[in-house]
Amino acid sequence: MSAAPEVMASTSPGATPATQPALLQVNNIEVVYNDVILVLRGLSLEVPQGRIVALLGANGAGKSTTLKAISGLLKTEEGEVTRGDIRFAGERIDGIDPHLIVRRGIFQVMEGRRIIADMTSLENLRLGAFTRRDAEVKRDIEMVYSFFPRLKERTGLAGYLSGGEQQMLAIGRALMARPKLILMDEPSMGLSPLLVREVFGIIRRLNEQLGITILLVEQNARMALSVASYAYVMEQGKVVLDGTAEALSTNEDVKEFYLGGHGADRKSFRNLKSYKRRKRWL
Repeated sequence: MSAAPEVMASTSPGATPATQPALLQVNNIEVVYNDVILVLRGLSLEVPQGRIVALLGANGAGKSTTLKAISGLLKTEEGEVTRGDIRFAGERIDGIDPHLIVRRGIFQVMEGRRIIADMTSLENLRLGAFTRRDAEVKRDIEMVYSFFPRLKERTGLAGYLSGGEQQMLAIGRALMARPKLILMDEPSMGLSPLLVREVFGIIRRLNEQLGITILLVEQNARMALSVASYAYVMEQGKVVLDGTAEALSTNEDVKEFYLGGHGADRKSFRNLKSYKRRKRWL
């Protein structure tokens, strides 16, 4: 992957991640569930063409809600964008139906994988191409198998795949839509450390070899920063810190709150850690 332009970690959230044009722009959005619960509070971020951008934060920070706002899936959970806008390739996409967003080139790999357990791996892959009507679906299935050779060997029902294989199938299904942007929600969830490294190696290859832009939500901040060129840190529905992955990896706040950089004695002080983080950033 080509090196990102040097940008220092910013304390003014929402700074542009690089000089190349943004494929995705999220501009000061607010998201409300059930007309009552405010989850995102003026969130802004950009994802440049051809880059991996990570979105980090504690549980409940609003990371998954951000992805659902982009992919149009808020409607399935009684949520909506009530302020701001979301633009993809310069065109506004907030408010349009999810299948139309897929056709424009955005595909979300959901948390928990969400494969169809009583369909075969091949049927799951074909399902990913539901918006397409071209004759190259078979060729693209072989392309997926080149990234995930184990899937070619697994001819039974997808529900019998291991957790790692199901994650590979979920990513492969996304590739079948020929996306320009993949939204990945917690790809390491429930996987062994060995499989986590393998999955993140594949994510890097997809970006380098296919040029796919990726917005990555991940609890494993260390792994996310190892593949991303830029990252945003969220707290309570807003961006509180952003910068290059290299700069955030050495940022003392990020090291303390997300990378475990201040010793084992800090681990038992969860409430204190949460309070200090809120006081310092919010």
